[in-house]
Amino acid sequence: MGTTTPETQGALDGVLVIGTKSRLSSSILVTDYDNRQTVGKITVDNPKMVCRDVGVYYGGKQALKHISLDSGINEVMAFIGPSGCGKSTFLRCLNRMNDTITTCRVTGSIKLDGEDIYDKGIDVVQLRARIGMVFQKPNPFPKSIYENVAYGPRIHGMVNTKEELDELVRASLDRAGLLKEVATRMGESGTSLSGGQQQRLCIARAIAVNPEVSLTDGACSALDTIATAQTEEPSDELRESYTIVLVTHSMQQAARVSQRTAYFHLGDLIEVGETDQVFTNPKHKLTEDYITGRFG
Repeated sequence: MGTTTPETQGALDGVLVIGTKSRLSSSILVTDYDNRQTVGKITVDNPKMVCRDVGVYYGGKQALKHISLDSGINEVMAFIGPSGCGKSTFLRCLNRMNDTITTCRVTGSIKLDGEDIYDKGIDVVQLRARIGMVFQKPNPFPKSIYENVAYGPRIHGMVNTKEELDELVRASLDRAGLLKEVATRMGESGTSLSGGQQQRLCIARAIAVNPEVSLTDGACSALDTIATAQTEEPSDELRESYTIVLVTHSMQQAARVSQRTAYFHLGDLIEVGETDQVFTNPKHKLTEDYITGRFG
């Protein structure tokens, strides 16, 4: 699991204790709340996904405004911000989950390894195999633990023998930190597991198809502290193979597991930077206000 630097933990402690003086460094560059231009470096040297001028509309209402942001190879990036700020809407753009909403329209450019994922020739099923997603509420299939993980590799033709499938299922459960708990229960229903175990089962199901990018939308928000720690634990290992983008309502989680953090507010990307910098030395007043608990 990722570690939180003393400086970042100090900033977070200042948020958690009411009346505690903020320990953030004071070097705000943007104090005008009406200045909505993104502060920080949106690009990375080794991008996996490149988003430029992305907008999202629900009917006539604009939910996201001109978002430009890169996600790096083998990087964990966290999206933070108050409820309704657009972070989950943007995340769903990254594997075209917004396609399921008839009134939704996405503008701008989103590329995976240089390929526009909204190109008309793109096979969305194959795209979602390359860009997996774990949702806020665990949603295991009403099948056995084994079949929950085996389903994806089987339909995508990833294995040729039962032995290969068995090995892939066990390896995926192991990488998700669940194998030891379910090794003798493979035939039991996935829905019989605890909430934290179900979430890790969904992570195993997502990584079984060997995605290049893993998206996580508030996957720990309904879990207790122990279950959250168990769910976060695979993050460091998984980022050696994948790009991970997570939406979280917990600044502590963002500080623990991510290398870069993006702060959203009312449909705008306000600030992006190295996680320690965003939490200890934010450059926009809106970011500082959120980090210090003035709103959110």
